[in-house]
Amino acid sequence: MYGRLTGRRLPFLNKAPEEGLKVSALCGGRNGLYLEGSICGIHCLMLVDTGANVTLVRTDLAQKLKGNFIYTAPNISLKTATGEKAEIHGKLDAAIECGSRKFQHKIYVADITDPCILGLDFLQKFNFMVDLEKNEIRTGGEEIPLFSASAEDSKLCSVLAKEKTIIPARSECLIQGVPEASGKFRYAVTDFPSQVSQKGVLVAATL
Repeated sequence: MYGRLTGRRLPFLNKAPEEGLKVSALCGGRNGLYLEGSICGIHCLMLVDTGANVTLVRTDLAQKLKGNFIYTAPNISLKTATGEKAEIHGKLDAAIECGSRKFQHKIYVADITDPCILGLDFLQKFNFMVDLEKNEIRTGGEEIPLFSASAEDSKLCSVLAKEKTIIPARSECLIQGVPEASGKFRYAVTDFPSQVSQKGVLVAATL
């Protein structure tokens, strides 16, 4: 599970992270709770894992960051509650943005599935409180919403043409569209070609 702490401060960590790096899992999956944030200016989803004693960033994302990379001793690995292992490549002194605040913190670079895992070291250092009842995390008087990536919380949304458009046979064109359930969801994922203006919707060739 990814957190059983409701309305109380997170416990103090007695051991240095290098003595035993651990997380609940390499991926939050259906049970994970996430928040939207950024690391060194790069937007990403962050898994809040109160079962982790270390904060991590995925290797491919770390390569894009302009942080100060610190090499760690060889043969340091990350362990999960189920016995899985992942290689640790080093550490980064990174600026982590959650809500409206920025925090400077050293994070480990590892072969994890999620872009970032926020562990107890980060949550306790900056006095975060996790409230599972309200699905939010609080710090400095600010309430940051958490959301689940579970299938039951995910919704499909149709995109409708903004205005009636006649498309000739064997042709393609760009038209503007609007989500059918506009205003009824908070997060959306779309696969959009980078070379096409995001003001329109790409329509496949008609038959």
